[in-house]
Formats: sequence, C-alpha cells, structure tokens
Amino acid sequence: MTRALNLLSNLFPLWVAAACAYALVDPSWIAWYQRPHIIWGLSIIMLGMGITLSVKDFKRVATMPKAIAAGVAAQFLLMPFLGWTIGKALQLPTDFAVGLILVACCPGGTASNVVVYIARANIALSVLMTMCSTSVAIALTPLLTSYLAGQYVPVDAAGLFLSMIQIVLAPVAIGVLLHHIFPKLVKAVLPVGPLVSVIVIALICAAILGPRRDAVLESGLQMLIAVVLLHSAAFTSGYLFARILGYDTIIRRTISIEVGMQNSGLATALATKHFAATPLTAVPGAISAVMHSVIGSIIAAYWRLKSNKPTS
Repeated sequence: MTRALNLLSNLFPLWVAAACAYALVDPSWIAWYQRPHIIWGLSIIMLGMGITLSVKDFKRVATMPKAIAAGVAAQFLLMPFLGWTIGKALQLPTDFAVGLILVACCPGGTASNVVVYIARANIALSVLMTMCSTSVAIALTPLLTSYLAGQYVPVDAAGLFLSMIQIVLAPVAIGVLLHHIFPKLVKAVLPVGPLVSVIVIALICAAILGPRRDAVLESGLQMLIAVVLLHSAAFTSGYLFARILGYDTIIRRTISIEVGMQNSGLATALATKHFAATPLTAVPGAISAVMHSVIGSIIAAYWRLKSNKPTS
C-alpha cells in the first residue's frame, strides 16, 4: 500500500497537468472549488508538512547551518530578482508580471522534497531548507512582493504578512504539535499525506485556470515562456550558486531543486486573496505548479540516471 501511495505521489506532475488541461477543456467540473476552498486547501497542505516535523528536526538545523543558509539565501536573493527581470524583459501585462513576481517571492515547495528523493540528493537537507525558507517567508514574501510588485499595483504587505501567518505558520505549528501529542495517529496518516497534497494542488491549479480559460488560451504562450524561463534559470542559478560556494554535487543538486521549485500553491492562494482586482495574477502560480514539477522531474531523472553515486 505504501509503495502504491508513493508511486501515485511521485507522478504529481502528471496529475496536476491533467487537472489543468481538463479545466481548460471543461471549466464546469471545477466550478465548485472557489476561493475559500483554495485557502483551506493550502492550509491542509501546510498542516501535512507540519506533522512530518518534530522538535528534533528544528535542532538538526544547527548541524548544517551553512548549507541551509546558502539554500535559503539563494531562494530569496536569486528567485525574486529573476521573476522581476523576466517580467520586465518580456514586458508582461500587469496581472502576469505581478503573479510571476509573487511566485518568485514564495518559499520552496514541499514537492521539492519528492524531486530531491528522485534525484538521490540530500533529502534531510531538502526538508530542512523547505522548513526554514517557509519560516523566513512569513516576513520576506510580503516585503519582497511589496517592493518588486509595488510598481505595478498597490500591495498590502501587512495583509500578506497576516495571510502568511494564517495559511503557513499556524497550520505548520499545529502539525508539529500533533506530531508530538498523537504520534500513533500521525504515523498512520503520514503515508497518505503526500498524495493528499498532490490532489489539493491539482484542484487549486485547475480552479485557477478554469474560470480564466479564455485569457489563458489567449496569452498562455507568453506566460508559459515566462514561467519556463523563471524555473529553468532558478534551477541553473541555484546549482551554480552552490558550486561557487564550494559544495559537493549532492548539495548542489539539493540547493538547485530547492531554488527551482516554489510553493506555487501559496502563490495562487495569496494572489486569489489579495489581488482580486487583477484576477489573472493567480494564473502564473497555477502554470508554475505544472512547469516546475515537470522541469524538476526531468532534471531529477537525468541526475538519477547519470550516476548512482555522484561525486563533486
């Protein structure tokens, strides 16, 4: 059963792509999944991440602080700059430009942990980087989004900060608490968690794209190019950043994946809640969820085939 659940979870790019494609063909099937469902859905994913963590995991950060700091620094130095630069270079419409910046300012996503596993990189380091980048993002995502996207539309940084607490911090904290209070229950639920996250992400992305089908089909190519450029540049720059710092191949791959794969579900939820006046702002996050998963899976498969025991 566990192997079957892992297999289904590892196929997450396929499920997300299929849900999005079906939403563009027939938006009516996802019409029931509205804004409140998106917010609650992401909170459930964050809760699922929280129950996988213990106090010991937080203590482990102290055992590899430099590598974790490098990954988190790359996440919030490289990605926001890339998002802003690509939006300017391609002269994206306001909605798409703000959405792309918002994606770039979000922390690493939990899907990165799956891709790190496929790539045979450092899973523990990946989990810790995701945990730390998510924690730091509570403050940095609102600040960076406000600074970079404020030139396009007014950004409620305080509102974004409050949402980060409600959607990210609170569910993760509750999850950690449940991990310690109900260990047997958590152990029973853990195998199902990744698949639940995949299903929720697929629903969120489909719900974003479906009602905006006409706009997506009309301008989708431009947005697709922007998202592919963003994540391709992120995977590459993350790897090079770690190489410049002198880390071995395993850590380079881990940082590359962490920088390249964002919490696109968070981006779509924040866009839906805080940029209602520019409804297409949520579209880049939905497209990103598909593309970073596809690109990450391809890179991971290549690295896995290249060497069973890679060296620096």
